[in-house]
This record gives sequence, C-alpha cells and structure tokens, in this order.
Amino acid sequence: MSSAPDNLPALTGTPAAATQLKDLPLSELQTISREYGLDPGIFDTKPGLVAAILDRRTMIGSLDRDALTDVMHWAGKQVTATTTRERMALEIAKVRSMKFAGLSQRGLVVLGKLRGADVRDSDDTPTVIAKLKGLEGFFSKIGRKRRHIVGKWVSRMIGDSDEEAVAAGQLPPPANREEAARNGPSGSGGGGTRPDPRRKLQDEIEDVGIIAGLTSRMRRTADQYLNQKLDEIEARIDRKLDEIDRRLAEWRDKEVANRIRILKISLWATVVVGAATLVISYVRVYMPWIFGS
Repeated sequence: MSSAPDNLPALTGTPAAATQLKDLPLSELQTISREYGLDPGIFDTKPGLVAAILDRRTMIGSLDRDALTDVMHWAGKQVTATTTRERMALEIAKVRSMKFAGLSQRGLVVLGKLRGADVRDSDDTPTVIAKLKGLEGFFSKIGRKRRHIVGKWVSRMIGDSDEEAVAAGQLPPPANREEAARNGPSGSGGGGTRPDPRRKLQDEIEDVGIIAGLTSRMRRTADQYLNQKLDEIEARIDRKLDEIDRRLAEWRDKEVANRIRILKISLWATVVVGAATLVISYVRVYMPWIFGS
C-alpha cells in the first residue's frame, strides 16, 4: 500500500482532513496510524483512531524543524530544504534505536514526543532518556538484546568491524566514541556531539532485525555505488562540455578573424575602386584628348 499520509490535507485539524480520514477504511487508518508511530490496538473505535491521527498531525506541525533535523541526522537520514515536518516525522517514526549518543536535547524531546513519552521542553537530557527507555517493555528489551547479539555475530562474520571502519576513517577511535556515549548529548540546541559518520550494521540489526538491517545496508551500499558512478558520469560530461566550449571558442575566434579579414579586403577594394574612379573622372575632365575626344 502506498504511503497514505501523502494523500491527506496539510498538517491541520480542519474538517476536510477529518472528513477524508473518516471516509477511509479501518485497515488503511490502522496503516496510517502505524506510519505516524501510533499503536492502533489501543483505540477501540474508528472515531478514536481518527482523532488520534489528527492530534498526532497537529502535534507534528507544532514541532521545531531544527529539532526534527537533529533527529534525522542522528538517525543517518538525509534532509533537504524541501523536506516537510510531516515527512521527517514519518521517517523518524521508523527509527527504534535506543542509543541516544550524539542527539541534542531538543532532538531528544522531539523524539520523545513522537514516541509517545510524557516529555516537556524543559526536561533535561537524563530525564528524557529515562522516559524514552521507560517506554520499552520487558519483551522488547529482550528482543533488542537478542538482535544485538545476532548483529555482533553477523558484523564479525562479514568483516564489518570497528577496527576496519576506524582504519578507513569512517568511525572515530573507540575512546572518542566511549567519551561521547558517557557525556551524551549536550545543550539545548543542535551543537551536541555529532553521531558517528557511519552507522554500524550491528546497530541496524539491533534496531530492525537481521533481514531489514542487511537489506538497508545493501540498499545504502548500492545507492553509494550509483551516486559514485553518477558523479563520474557528471564529471565526464562536464569535461566534454568544457572541451566543446573550448572548440566553439576557437571556432568563434577563427570566424571573427576571417570576417575581419574579409572586411579589410572589401574596404581596400572599395578604396582602390574609388581612387580609380576619381582618376578616370579627372582625366576625362582635364585631359579629354587621352580618350580621343
């Protein structure tokens, strides 16, 4: 099923949005609620689910865009100037990571609100983290620990280790990462410790499972390969265009030089013809005997 929220009106609680939601079948409403990070199982009636979706969309519209951008960067997702708050919220709702090192305080607050935690803008970092971890149930925590072990085993099996990443310059040294994890995010703005430049496969498997983690890694690797090839093609096209511009400039210079040469020849021919005409006219007037008259 396609992303249903894209077909809904703008972020608002207008009657148009409510009417459009009420016209949707229950199964599609449940899909939309999951995309927004809501649990449809806790709503007994369809009107209650519609009201929850509208409330969630209204809340998203009131979130700080810079704070949403902090969370997107922490999650390793791309953000452009045209990315809307709702699109960022939908992407953040898919992220279930419980490792918050590198995320600013304002980003933590936004993440807590999107995950349904009772957080306030004035809450400090440890309080927000405690509330976020309090949302994780016992079985969810056990499942995450199990995925952590599987992710570590898969990472070692395929060679996705920290040592190789540090050697390649993709991750900071372990001491820096441990210090960042101890200190946690700092400040209320976006100037906290930045996340690792490359998200480890172990973390992806811990968050979404082995199949989804491997699929995400392969997709990202393929995207990087395609982007690299596109950059090479673009550079090659730029070189060709520069060469074409250079040849056109040379041809234009030669064309201008030829036209100037033709103008000079035409000018000199005109001068010569004019001078000859004047001489002939002078001779006819003052020396008519030369022409036998």
